[in-house]
Amino acid sequence: MGRSEQAISSFSDAVIYWFRQNFGKIILLIVVAVCAALISKIVAAAMRRALERTNLPSASIFVNIVRALIWIFAAATVLQPVFGINPSTVVAALGVSGLALSFGLKDTIANIVGGFGLMVSKVVQPGDIITIQGTTGTVRDVTWRHTIVIDRTGNQLLIPNSILNTTALEKITEAGEAATTVPFTLRGDAEIAKSSHSIAQVVAQATRNMAMPSNPPIVQFQGFTPYGIKGQVVMFAKQGVIAADMQDAATRALAGQDYLVQEAELPSGKGVDQAN
Repeated sequence: MGRSEQAISSFSDAVIYWFRQNFGKIILLIVVAVCAALISKIVAAAMRRALERTNLPSASIFVNIVRALIWIFAAATVLQPVFGINPSTVVAALGVSGLALSFGLKDTIANIVGGFGLMVSKVVQPGDIITIQGTTGTVRDVTWRHTIVIDRTGNQLLIPNSILNTTALEKITEAGEAATTVPFTLRGDAEIAKSSHSIAQVVAQATRNMAMPSNPPIVQFQGFTPYGIKGQVVMFAKQGVIAADMQDAATRALAGQDYLVQEAELPSGKGVDQAN
């Protein structure tokens, strides 16, 4: 028998011997891991159903915390019999290194604590429409690290929970988030009531497939310019509609109406005589 064959035989014997010596530990590790996975799945499903029946927000942060506790308990169960490590030793070691970990993971800890605080205090919940730092969208979920916000164009924004806890945010209604405007100038000699009704009808017809059925366009007048009466039409886009597309449809429909002024407004700081 050559040296290579002897080496292979020795290695095989060593592997077989190791498996024989640790067979019970391997089986215990597999059983605990499978049980932890099954329990985690069952508990997560039960928690989601329970949260839907309560006043607590159904966010994944609660489920993830419980799942993490289940796996920590499972790991503690196999430390001593499988790896020969006393769990109390691990706890003591974590206590000694806790200060260093707290500095290294301070942002992560802040996000976890912040997300839990947001959910318990119901500052934000899945389904809420919020505006933060100029960004508006619907809260999809609150995870252990981020709050997931989907804006009207479908973009997914990941906002750290710690920022939501330290930055002013605005909760708005669905109609308020969906509102978009198109400015116009009404001729000074036009009949306001008739023109207002016509603008609303024209815009409603042009945006009928984009607007919220329960929120028709609103015509508002805001003041006077050298060209006529300044106003705007307020529209409400339904979910999935981009506001810019709705503005484009309304502008195209209003273009050419004889009661509207089609010229640009006077440049700032110039008088009527200069414009003429």
